[in-house]
Amino acid sequence: MPAITKTDAWTALQAHRDKIAGRHLRDLLAEGLDSRLCVDLDGLHADLTRNRLDADGLDLLLALAGAAEVETWRARMYAGEKINTTEDNAVRHVALRDHGGIADAGIADAIAATLSAMRNFTETLRAGPTTDVVNIGIGGSHLGPMLATTALASAAPSDKDGPAVHYVANVDGTELATLLDGLDPATTCFLVASKTFTTQETMANAASARDWAAAALGADAVAGHFVAITANPVAARSFGIPDGRMFELQASVGGRYSLWSAVGLSTAVAIGWPAFQDLLDGAHAMDLHFRDAPADRNLPVLMALLGIWNTNFLGMEARAVLPYDTRLRYLPDYLQQLEMESNGKAVDRDGQPVTMATSPVIFGAVGTNGQHSFHQQLHQGPRAVACDFIAAARPGRNLAGHHDMLIANMLAQTEALALGSPNATPPERQCPGNRPSNTLLLETLDAKRLGMLIALYEHKVFVEGIIWNINSFDQFGVELGKRVAGGLLTALTDGDAAGIADSTSRALAEQYLAWRKDTP
Repeated sequence: MPAITKTDAWTALQAHRDKIAGRHLRDLLAEGLDSRLCVDLDGLHADLTRNRLDADGLDLLLALAGAAEVETWRARMYAGEKINTTEDNAVRHVALRDHGGIADAGIADAIAATLSAMRNFTETLRAGPTTDVVNIGIGGSHLGPMLATTALASAAPSDKDGPAVHYVANVDGTELATLLDGLDPATTCFLVASKTFTTQETMANAASARDWAAAALGADAVAGHFVAITANPVAARSFGIPDGRMFELQASVGGRYSLWSAVGLSTAVAIGWPAFQDLLDGAHAMDLHFRDAPADRNLPVLMALLGIWNTNFLGMEARAVLPYDTRLRYLPDYLQQLEMESNGKAVDRDGQPVTMATSPVIFGAVGTNGQHSFHQQLHQGPRAVACDFIAAARPGRNLAGHHDMLIANMLAQTEALALGSPNATPPERQCPGNRPSNTLLLETLDAKRLGMLIALYEHKVFVEGIIWNINSFDQFGVELGKRVAGGLLTALTDGDAAGIADSTSRALAEQYLAWRKDTP
């Protein structure tokens, strides 16, 4: 297959961009909405109409998906083929929430066994004396569970809320030490989530937690108060965690796609097993939609194509994720990893330098908070930023008038970004408009709709990666920084920076050590 930028579909899109370059979004909207850009799916309404695109442009984008063989790659992923070629792995996060129709029998049995063990553990822990659960992980072992737990905090039965669930990721000791100050070792359970059980930050935090628990409870602290979530049981045993307190991670599921696995155990404990099953069911519903819906009614495909249009044809280097629901406050952080770690690549699947932009910069904040910080740049900055707005029709907590005000603000932002105020006076009050956005409105923010929402973005990222011809499932840039840190840590621990080769790092390390030497 030729490079996507050399295909007729890409060339046609370039020509079409030039053809409609002078048409403002307000003019495109006045001509009528393309019904293909409004998709309803079981309590999720997506309005993608506020994009600088006409019907002919959408047809050309759909042709681009065909030229990139998106359907073929999608079928290969669902069939369990090793499409993560750099790591010689299949990509099986869809199997984690399967009901027998996607996963092959071998992995389905293993997943079913893990889910059964998770359910038993969840129900036992929620019924017992444990008051606090601390999830120790980082990246995908932290962001997904923390997002889901926070978003669904009200999903647990009100008469049996279970233990409080906390999250620790940063290796900065202040985070863990501050949390431990308020906990009782006798009633605290630690979930250590690491596929390799060697992740530097996670294992440092886990070791410190082990020391804290052992100081109060003695030698039995680890066996009775720690759980391993890992694909490396040997390392977990060496840490002191017995086999009966281990949950298996599938090697073919990347960390940022692992919420649906045993990594989600902290969320299950927080919200209860029925709600966690609803989370899986919602993701599965989106999996079936992505697999079966035609491209022009397929929500992940449409969102991916609009992302390609904004990034590669309109030159937008960033996208703002704007949840108008405080329960979704960690969604921007989660999508930063999902999108930028997956598609922030400069080499394609053939080992060649990419010839186009790949992942935009993802950032965001909750609702009206963002309006009073960076929305000024969104409205008047010279570089346009695409936006995703997310909200729920039903509020989490209904104080009179608040939710209507919240949603009115969201709708106002989408309208103002699109239409602008070109005739305002004096000129510093003028906003150009012509800024694209998508709006995702949930009927309610329950576990099922959250599962649908997260899976939607997973599949969107997959489609974009296929069109860009990159592997969305490795992360060698992340691994480089970890390797460099290992060498520097040795020098800092020894208190001697002389052996650091990089002169700038050496000078900074020397200053650090000079100030650090008198710290207890």
